[in-house]
Amino acid sequence: QVQLVESGGGLAQAGGSLRLSCAASGRSFSRYSMGWFRQAPGKEREFVAAITRTGGSTYYEDSVKGRFTISRDNAKNTVYLQMNSLKPEDTAVYYCAADLGPPVADMSTYDYWGQGTQVTVAS
Repeated sequence: QVQLVESGGGLAQAGGSLRLSCAASGRSFSRYSMGWFRQAPGKEREFVAAITRTGGSTYYEDSVKGRFTISRDNAKNTVYLQMNSLKPEDTAVYYCAADLGPPVADMSTYDYWGQGTQVTVAS
């Protein structure tokens, strides 16, 4: 069982930055690939980024490539999402998720989810 708690959301201006954190409970964090997803009002939840168990490989949705960076610290049981050059269309609730399998964009494969953190980008 893994519990995930996101933090770091808030209000940012367009062009600004935010850093999201996702803290995991338990001692098996390094067994999980981790992903970030987001859901804007009236839209379906979508993939943002994912990272392998060791952090050696990362994957991004096209619209965030070059702006967002996913990373993890297995010693701290935490995964991060550094978001730079924010745009109003990045406004959404951001969720982290844990997957015992390889990191993928398909949310149905993820085993555990956090409660989400709101990110609002003002123009």
